[in-house]
Amino acid sequence: MIKIQHLSKSFKGKLAVDDLSLEVGQGEVLGFLGPNGAGKSTTMRMITGFIPPSGGSISVCGFDVLKDPIAAKRKIGYLPESAPSYQDMTVLSFLRFAADIRGLTGVAKQNAVERVIELCQLQNVLRQTIDTLSKGFRQRTCLAQSLIHDPEVLILDEPTDGLDPNQKHDMRNLIRQMGRTKSIIISTHVLEEVEAVCNRAVIIAQGRIVAQGTPDEFKSRSKTGRIDDYFREVTGAERQTASLSGA
Repeated sequence: MIKIQHLSKSFKGKLAVDDLSLEVGQGEVLGFLGPNGAGKSTTMRMITGFIPPSGGSISVCGFDVLKDPIAAKRKIGYLPESAPSYQDMTVLSFLRFAADIRGLTGVAKQNAVERVIELCQLQNVLRQTIDTLSKGFRQRTCLAQSLIHDPEVLILDEPTDGLDPNQKHDMRNLIRQMGRTKSIIISTHVLEEVEAVCNRAVIIAQGRIVAQGTPDEFKSRSKTGRIDDYFREVTGAERQTASLSGA
């Protein structure tokens, strides 16, 4: 469903993504991990066609993101980092607008809006403008727009950011449910989330893949049996901490 080959991206001569290759199949939830500045959001923006790569190729459901961008984007639902939206719109008008953009009309549009309202539990805030919502409800509203056209591929950048523990539980259940039939990439700093919802995970550092495997495999490779410690080992965080301690 998602195939990335030798992907790279440079900004003003600085390499943000370096020869990255990976695949995500149908019914798979991939955790996309790395420290700040590792290239996660840049990679996700390239997959969704928001920025072009400097090199390499990306295909989504068989469509080349560069050569056939409209067809590829029709297959993708995207929740960007920080959940951007139109702050002066009500939740309902924003979701109807998202449905319009996706080409939904009539009964199909109405059914799609009602479906995502229920999925994301937005019934109590439909008439509120987005600028009056809590961070958690803004996050859920932006997630709802990404699901409005029932896409085959989901790209979720920090999907539980700003959610309270109950909302996180519901979100993880929803991701697991959707992950049975869709291809999903989740970027997150919450490593317990990887254990909760992901079939497989990739860790990148300085734009390159440094580890990949299942959550259980990550734990088995760690000296302590913990994913967070393994993350620190492969991204160099432990060496940096030791260096600072010895300074």
